[in-house]
Amino acid sequence: MDFEDRHLQCTTCGADFVWTAGEQRFFADRALEHVPRRCPACKRRRASDRRADADRGARVTFPVRCSNCGRETTVPFRPTEGRPVFCRSCFEQRRHEAAASRRPTA
Repeated sequence: MDFEDRHLQCTTCGADFVWTAGEQRFFADRALEHVPRRCPACKRRRASDRRADADRGARVTFPVRCSNCGRETTVPFRPTEGRPVFCRSCFEQRRHEAAASRRPTA
């Protein structure tokens, strides 16, 4: 597959940036499907901010009830109404089941 440099616009600052052919090849090799939304500077700033928040212990959690087992737990994101939310053990179980169903049978 041939890749060519693509010009994109950052959703954070609005600056134009180039998504190089090499970066596209990197994404394709790792089966990453989404096109970058932020320029390298905004991406670094966002990562730095997230690390600083983690260092400060500023992580916000939301109390929820697991959609599978009914156990009360917390999640690090605001739940969306109408979408299931799972406790860690149910989430891991579903992840392993999904991975097993995607494996080719010999």
